Amino acid sequence: MVTSKLTVKAQTTIPQAVRLALGLQPGDEIAYSIEQGCAVMTRFGGQAAADDPFVAFSEWGSEADELAYGKL
Repeated sequence: MVTSKLTVKAQTTIPQAVRLALGLQPGDEIAYSIEQGCAVMTRFGGQAAADDPFVAFSEWGSEADELAYGKL
């Protein structure tokens, strides 16, 4: 188990082992959910994907498509 302390301002440092496991980098967003009395922290990437109208069209993800349409 990895632990960290909460400051008087309700802040904490995410331990390195957790940052590495989640692939977190400075500026990344994280999300919390409460499940059966436990807080679960996950990497949050929902906003960028939600803003991309083509995320559902995986058939348009080839290298040729990227070269032809990648800068639109």
